Amino acid sequence: MNSAVFYSSKTDMWATPQDFFDALDAEFHFTLDACAVKENAKCEAYYTPEQDGLDQPWTGRVWCNPPYGRNVGQWVKKAHDTASGGGFVVMLLPARTDTRWFHDYIYGKTEVRFIKGRLKFGSCQNAAPFPSMVVIFGGEHKNE
Repeated sequence: MNSAVFYSSKTDMWATPQDFFDALDAEFHFTLDACAVKENAKCEAYYTPEQDGLDQPWTGRVWCNPPYGRNVGQWVKKAHDTASGGGFVVMLLPARTDTRWFHDYIYGKTEVRFIKGRLKFGSCQNAAPFPSMVVIFGGEHKNE
């Protein structure tokens, strides 16, 4: 498998920068990566595209950096629904505050941390062409 495609602008999959993830993992202690490929999975337990994380149960402390294409709203809804059922999910998302999914499932319902500057995903040499945000779905979460 040519993993370089997962880090290029020819895909909607953007691999989370490891140091960025490590800082969040130190705070939240993730147990499941809901959307990964073997080459970029951030947790021991993870769902691949073939397993389709949207169709799987999200349990434990979930990390999700979903594909940023047209279906990103489905991933956000899944995180919202998981948290509504008592679960806990942290997502890395493009900061698209003008979208329906942002207003329906994030704005006023979650903790949002806008990222200063632009992230460099995977092995990209240049920063992303979009701003990013971390969205925390779920109740009390620090140091659990």
